[in-house]
Amino acid sequence: MQATTPQLILASQSPRRRYLLEQAGLTFQVIPSSFDEDSVRPKNPSEYVKTLATAKADEVASRYPGSWVIGADTIVTIDDSILGKPADARQAREMLVRLSGQSHFVYTGYAIVCKQTNSCHCEAVQTRVQFKALSDAEIDWYIESGEPFDKAGAYAIQGLGTFLVRSIDGSYTNVVGLPVCEVIETLFKLGVVRLSHANAKEVAV
Repeated sequence: MQATTPQLILASQSPRRRYLLEQAGLTFQVIPSSFDEDSVRPKNPSEYVKTLATAKADEVASRYPGSWVIGADTIVTIDDSILGKPADARQAREMLVRLSGQSHFVYTGYAIVCKQTNSCHCEAVQTRVQFKALSDAEIDWYIESGEPFDKAGAYAIQGLGTFLVRSIDGSYTNVVGLPVCEVIETLFKLGVVRLSHANAKEVAV
């Protein structure tokens, strides 16, 4: 797949989101947003991630008005509390202990923005995740791996953290950081990409 004119931009420095879009066959540029996430106060999970995703996409789109920009934000919630990225081992332990043996929800908001066409499409996708009961030794080992520290909820389902997860209900890629099915469907609906009759593996604007 490829998007040519207008250019497709991922407004995120997340290697996981980049990998997911590359696996889907899209050609795009990565231009991280400089939007200050701390300027948005947490609220209803769906609205919160949609607000952040739109703000990130909008910031980059303002610099590239002729491009289509994808912004995204992912959070983990349990018992109506939002779990962000742990700042240290203590916070990572607190999060993992809290998630152990429980189900929680992962919300990812995504926004696709183009200033030139005055287009903005934003949605939030929810996935339910069930953790296994974790022993202290398992938690210690996982924290020592270093993987929890840049992940919402202190785990990565696509990494070593795969052993933490008993089951999921909903989109797997949503837990990784981007609901690929929904994003690709939206890109088609907006006319940003389309299947090429010359080569079924390509997508062109």
